[in-house]
Amino acid sequence: MSEQGKPESQPRLLVERRFLPFFITQFLGAFNDNVFKNALIILIAFQGAQFSSIGTNTLTNLSAGLFILPFFLLSATAGQLIDKTEKSLSMRRIKMLEIFIMLCAAWAFSAGELYLLIALLFLMGAQSTLFGPAKYSYIPQHLDDNELIAGNALVQMGTFVAILIGTMAGGLLIAHENGRVLVAIVLIVLAVLGYVSSLAIPRTPSPCPDLKINWNVFTETWRNIAFIHKNRTVFLSVLGISWFWFLGATYLVQLPNYTRLTLGGNEQVVTLLLTLFTVGIGSGSLLCNWLSGQKVEIGLVPFGSIGLTVFGIDLFLAKPALDHAELIGLASFLQQPGSIRVIADVVLIGVFGGFYIVPLFALVQQRSDAEHLSRVIAGNNILNALLMVLSAIMAIVLLGAGVTIAQLFLIVAVLNAAVALYIYTLVPEFLMRFLVWILIHSVYHVRKKGLENIPDHGPAVLVCNHVSFVDVMIIAGCIRRPVRFVMYYKLYNQPLLKFISRTARAIPIAGAFENRKLMEKAFDDVDRALQDGDIVCIFPEGRITADGAMQDFKSGVERILERTPVPVISMCLYGLWGSAFSRHKGFILWRIINGIRSRIDLTVSEPEQPQDVTASSLQARVADMCAASARERGY
Repeated sequence: MSEQGKPESQPRLLVERRFLPFFITQFLGAFNDNVFKNALIILIAFQGAQFSSIGTNTLTNLSAGLFILPFFLLSATAGQLIDKTEKSLSMRRIKMLEIFIMLCAAWAFSAGELYLLIALLFLMGAQSTLFGPAKYSYIPQHLDDNELIAGNALVQMGTFVAILIGTMAGGLLIAHENGRVLVAIVLIVLAVLGYVSSLAIPRTPSPCPDLKINWNVFTETWRNIAFIHKNRTVFLSVLGISWFWFLGATYLVQLPNYTRLTLGGNEQVVTLLLTLFTVGIGSGSLLCNWLSGQKVEIGLVPFGSIGLTVFGIDLFLAKPALDHAELIGLASFLQQPGSIRVIADVVLIGVFGGFYIVPLFALVQQRSDAEHLSRVIAGNNILNALLMVLSAIMAIVLLGAGVTIAQLFLIVAVLNAAVALYIYTLVPEFLMRFLVWILIHSVYHVRKKGLENIPDHGPAVLVCNHVSFVDVMIIAGCIRRPVRFVMYYKLYNQPLLKFISRTARAIPIAGAFENRKLMEKAFDDVDRALQDGDIVCIFPEGRITADGAMQDFKSGVERILERTPVPVISMCLYGLWGSAFSRHKGFILWRIINGIRSRIDLTVSEPEQPQDVTASSLQARVADMCAASARERGY
């Protein structure tokens, strides 16, 4: 991050060899898949009777089923193969398979072999089943933790843009006089270009080269899901991702008929809404990096859930009056009352969908064992396919029972709220991070200096002055790594802070005269946390300042370092005194008004070796940083 605090990882990644060839490869793959699929769907819809006596609806559903089927049958095996094999080699082999498939497809399009094209969809699904685990397990091997959001955002944006333009290109090409020939040429060119770009993907060693492959699809699938279930946070994140595919499938499948039956719009309006939905997801994905401060900020997930529900409900409420007998074009639709509201809802559903999905992918990559990540992604693909099938079944049942498409959107929006509450109840870390994110992005404007001094890995002790009741939340929201806070037990047990403290695994402590047993347990817990490689933050003053002045640092920090010598990093919080969350005695309403969007400084010093520090030297350093912040403000 630059000194101005603007994320720079996205443009930087797009010019680096560790990411760009991979990005181009996966983009071209998604582009090619959707050129093929949409060209085939349109061919079936408009010319299917020339090649087959089977009804077009049956052929369309058969095609969709054949593409999804490999995700059920082959995902478990695919995850094992990717974990066992060097990933750049795996991607090149997958791209060679794509060239073979597209050569067959090119001939089938040219010759009008409809049944062969439908059969090739199964092979395309198999290729996608293989590429998914390779794609998402490649990212954490080449990107740092602070780049995961940026990398996943770019991949999600690229995927949805590729889906959009591939779908449009497939439709435009097949509609041409020589459409089948043009589609054949484009498929081969894109496949070859994808293979060429894969040649530049850097070597990515296998995390598990000695893995023994279990070829029994059923037992391995069950074992895969059971393994994911062991890590509760990862499992629920995977369920959250699959739920998004349920929502996405519902919107994408139903938008054409919603446009025709509810909005009275023609193909132009359908294209506009599908385009805006895709652009919304891409935009939301890219915004994640800026909103998260380049860290895996799972607080954005509840934010995304709220938006998906709110604008899904509003899409149901937005019902422009149908005052025309024929379907209207784009120009007429834009002039119709309520059309802008519908457009805004569709875009914002996409944007908040991006906020929702990107952090979940990054969290799965960050919290999963590297040796099993491809199998975790494969298990996710199985659940994605299952939820997409359930989405189709639900839509068929409800629409068949007389529910309108607008009412269906309302139902999935309400279901989304229920699913979100269920997941966040089971994993309160999501809600805790959301509260923290809201605090530092809505209530305060936090200027961060020196965060790069906090190591990405390994133990360290952070020491900071104690100004307010929200010091923990601000520090936790700014630092990329999870932090174990040592908190005064009475503060730890405050109603709101208790939820946050327990979720963040804070360590309660008491004075020796209050509860010696609790104090000794706190020191043992700190020692254990540092031994485990965690970062521990303490407030050596022992209590929140009552007058704005820094209190003397107690010797507890020295005792910690004697037991576990680790680097020590001093921090200073400046600007919170006088806020509603401090012990300032001023008029509460004025303190609240004065505190909203006030500027807070969090300054972090360079690490010091444990033998070089004392409580008094740390106090002096923190005081110097606070004085520097005061001088910058002219005090």
